[in-house]
Amino acid sequence: MTDLTNVTPPGISAVDVELLRQTIQLSSEAKERGRHPFAALVADQNGKVISQAGNNSMPPEGDPTQHAELVAVAHAAKLLSAQELSRCTLFTSAEPCCMCAGAIYWTGIGRVVYALSEHALLTLTGNHPENPTFSLPCREVFSRGQRGIVVLGPMLEVEAAKPHAGFWS
Repeated sequence: MTDLTNVTPPGISAVDVELLRQTIQLSSEAKERGRHPFAALVADQNGKVISQAGNNSMPPEGDPTQHAELVAVAHAAKLLSAQELSRCTLFTSAEPCCMCAGAIYWTGIGRVVYALSEHALLTLTGNHPENPTFSLPCREVFSRGQRGIVVLGPMLEVEAAKPHAGFWS
């Protein structure tokens, strides 16, 4: 796992790091509510949070399609125009799965910043039946589309892994 706590990669601002850390905190809060430890938020180009969500896909009352990323981008799409969404960033505690990557693409979000990679997540979840992880990076999903989406991550993986500690065992 990578931990860029003291390193800022190209294209990442202090506001980006702050918002990414906010998703990690939200993922801890989701875990405290007994939900899967994932969270996401959509922010405009000035860092104003438009929508945020924790994960609500865990049975029995959850809906398996309600990953945090999908919920956050769907809500933002109800509030903003396509042009405004294209200037927004989705921040997420873990790399978007292929379902969420599709939702990100279709809503028109222009940028994704994520903490925990899909590969690192798999090492934490193993073969847990509630998280049958795809080995399909979001960059690969986006590369098949007709418009580009800027993707930055993984970063802060050590921090992002903490809410998962003890959850999947």
